[in-house]
Amino acid sequence: MIIPVVSDTPQYRVVRAVFLRLLGIVYGVAFLSLLVQIDGLIGSEGILPVAQFFPAVEARLGFGAWMRFPSLLWFGHSDFFLHLLCGLGVVMAVLLVVGFAPRVVLAGLWITYLSLVVAGRDFLSFQWDMLLLECGFLAILFAPAQLQCQLIWRQGCSNVVLWMLRLLLFRLMFSSGVVKLCSGDSVWISLRALDYHYLTQPLPTWTSWYAHHLPSWVHTLSVGGMFAIELVVPFAIFGPRKLRLLGMILLVALQVLIGATGNYGFFNLLTVALCITLLDDEHLAFIKELRTIPPVSGFSWVGGMRLWPLTAVILALSLVQIAHAFRLRVEWPAAVVRVHELLMPFRIVNGYGLFAVMTTERREIVIEGSRDGRTWEPYEFSWKPGAPATAPRFAQPHMPRLDWQMWFAALRSYETTPWFKSFIGRLLQGSPAVRGLLAATPFGSAPPAQIRALMYRYEFSDGSDSLVPENWWERKLIGLYSPPMSLR
Repeated sequence: MIIPVVSDTPQYRVVRAVFLRLLGIVYGVAFLSLLVQIDGLIGSEGILPVAQFFPAVEARLGFGAWMRFPSLLWFGHSDFFLHLLCGLGVVMAVLLVVGFAPRVVLAGLWITYLSLVVAGRDFLSFQWDMLLLECGFLAILFAPAQLQCQLIWRQGCSNVVLWMLRLLLFRLMFSSGVVKLCSGDSVWISLRALDYHYLTQPLPTWTSWYAHHLPSWVHTLSVGGMFAIELVVPFAIFGPRKLRLLGMILLVALQVLIGATGNYGFFNLLTVALCITLLDDEHLAFIKELRTIPPVSGFSWVGGMRLWPLTAVILALSLVQIAHAFRLRVEWPAAVVRVHELLMPFRIVNGYGLFAVMTTERREIVIEGSRDGRTWEPYEFSWKPGAPATAPRFAQPHMPRLDWQMWFAALRSYETTPWFKSFIGRLLQGSPAVRGLLAATPFGSAPPAQIRALMYRYEFSDGSDSLVPENWWERKLIGLYSPPMSLR
């Protein structure tokens, strides 16, 4: 007969096992998603080739370029090496999920993903990329040093790192609410943001169409509930265990709702993984393996005095990011500023807060090609809005990075978006790698003679006629986004 082991000291080994495996899944998704699009984004025939980037940086900065742009791609930036890093990332993610050498594997995952983020520049600059790196770095310290595969590692957990992970979750959620209020945006302050959000978010889903047509009072209540979850609930992280459990439920519920009505890559899953750290092993007592593991008292070496200098650095830089979210001007000590500058390239502590200012109008760029300069045919993207009859689709946990960047490009002019001009140039050259990022090209494998980009204003179609609309979108031409271009 198995007798459950009882301990007055909270245990976190099952929590750690679940958290690290969820993190492994997130890493695996991130690397797989990048693998299928990396040629078109930063490959030799891609939009922003790394083969041009690293030599240019080294020529400008010399040896210091290694510290400013830390990446394994300094050792090689061929397409094969890009594929190798993505493939190794997938393999290491699987090893983490099965429980093999977690600390070593997590260190490899972090270094590899940082290398690709540095190389990816615009296309790997999203907040969930930064969140994965910050969370992944702390996970290295949280993981046990054991090498053998185990379902639940017997080595004790570091309470210090556990609380740093919780602090990261607090900063992520609290900053997301703070930036909305401190931006001064009247749409957020008046609780009207969801009247626009489902329409104007970067990559809507078909559920966004239905959410957009809910009554305005539902949107208003939803914004109020969101502010409560982002600004009040995070303080439950520092409360007693029952309050933390309630906070975890509410934070996960918010992520589920966000993920059900929009495409945000692996962000929602990664945030849910962080929420797991609010539990203790008693909450997961249904996992039978827990009952056979004797409790551990005290700290492992990684939770002792050796971590306090790093903890102090992370706390100081966290305060810098929170002050930035509040838009406070603080004269930080010179040591803090210097440490911040040194660690910034490694993305160990980052700022968070999506949609500080709500976009109230949806503008979409439609790219067209022509062989004769008179007849123009559109290029179709896989995920971003295009033809009015095409329903918005779910992409997550895949992160379609070109489609996302097209949303940002529509908020700026093409002259101030260098990657966009490179994108057009690759289409004019007929780059197979870049064509692979699109759903359909009008001329097959043959490049057009000219390409232009039009700007449209998009609205969701009226929801009063039928349950499933014939056309999901209504659009109106605004004008040229970029004039006709050719290779000449």
